[in-house]
Amino acid sequence: MTDVANPSAMTTAELRSARAALQMQEDVISFVRRMAQGRCDLARDEQRRRTDGTPASGMSVADITNVFGQEHGGGSSRPPRETNISAEHPLVVELEKLCERVGFGELRTLADDALDEAVRQIEKFELARSAERKNFFAKIDALTSELVKRYKDGGADVDSLLTD
Repeated sequence: MTDVANPSAMTTAELRSARAALQMQEDVISFVRRMAQGRCDLARDEQRRRTDGTPASGMSVADITNVFGQEHGGGSSRPPRETNISAEHPLVVELEKLCERVGFGELRTLADDALDEAVRQIEKFELARSAERKNFFAKIDALTSELVKRYKDGGADVDSLLTD
């Protein structure tokens, strides 16, 4: 891939191509990050259940819907793009192995300290993806800014967007 450290040195075609490639990589990271957040939410819900004394009855669809339906913040201001992430993608596999290692599939039967560790490990994974995502956004924004500048200054032909 072209070095994105100096967008002004790139051709318009290189800018578009580099931005598209970065967006695809960011899509994967965002998807896996959301998967990790969901699993962390489920594990935290199990911690809450234990704290408030709700009897364990197995994880139902209603339980999952309730956990995922809770509002946790603003989300991204970026428009969503269709993503199709393979289950064999290395980040997906890494998250699955992590969840297996910490006993995620057995949340209701984990000892309290093991459940706490599962939450910590999944949070750590999610925070690493968040940092990667932020880095990708900075690069994408730099490329987008250069493209916008070129369109405004006449250095790039807006009509060419229709042929790309």
